[in-house]
Amino acid sequence: MKTTRQQQDATRRQIVASAVDMMTRQGFDGTTMKDIARAAGIGDATIYKYFPTKDRIVLGYVDEAVRAALADTLATPDLADYGLQEKLQRLTDAVLERLLPDREFVAELRTLARRSPLSMLAEPLAARQALREAVAGFIEAAEASGEIEPCDFKGVASGLYGDYLAGVVAYWLADESDGFADTTQLVDLSLGVAVLALRAGLVTRVLQLGGFMLRSQMARFMQHGSGLVGVLRMAKNALGDTMVSPVDTPRTPRARPPAQAPVADAPKPARKPRTRKAAP
Repeated sequence: MKTTRQQQDATRRQIVASAVDMMTRQGFDGTTMKDIARAAGIGDATIYKYFPTKDRIVLGYVDEAVRAALADTLATPDLADYGLQEKLQRLTDAVLERLLPDREFVAELRTLARRSPLSMLAEPLAARQALREAVAGFIEAAEASGEIEPCDFKGVASGLYGDYLAGVVAYWLADESDGFADTTQLVDLSLGVAVLALRAGLVTRVLQLGGFMLRSQMARFMQHGSGLVGVLRMAKNALGDTMVSPVDTPRTPRARPPAQAPVADAPKPARKPRTRKAAP
């Protein structure tokens, strides 16, 4: 009997879920393809029809998580009325919310990426391109509304969001504050600085001079213990004091709702704090 696309997708998700569970308990090196296949309830050879290596299963997890977060974001009620910073914060929150149940596994992935970065980049993620397109759309909408100055490097700027997101995830994995409050503050400040720079037309100049350097230093810049939050706060204040916003009326910040089905005629819920998963 021929396997349908729906059955293939279900099997793929089951393989990824089984790999997440086993690698969380046994580690990446301590888990074999045979272990994953048996946990997923498929034949030892069948798993290779879906993923040739464990590394590809890991990439499959990342791809699924990012795609789901992007879908959550785009389904947010009245998203078109959000400002650029609000849209980017909603997307960043959605990614972290998707990763939260598997935080221990994500930490394992970070170790793998540091040890073998080329294996993690061997195949471009479809989700990375989807992220790039979504962020480019956010920037274009902000340009059209007059919220920011025209950006000549929307492709590069939107591509940098993927590197920024990787830095946020690394920061979040090391965050021991209650409800990951430090990560929330970092995201608010860093995206605030980025949007203020876009409003002032500074991003185009920065990318002209050093886009590659900015990209290569992103992860290091996001590490703990470097006074990053204080630097971002000063940068945001400086930009806010010196620039003239192209928007006649400042946009009132709105509470970002968590990913959930919209409720008719109900007020938008305030952003809920990310909570830690209870220890088993």
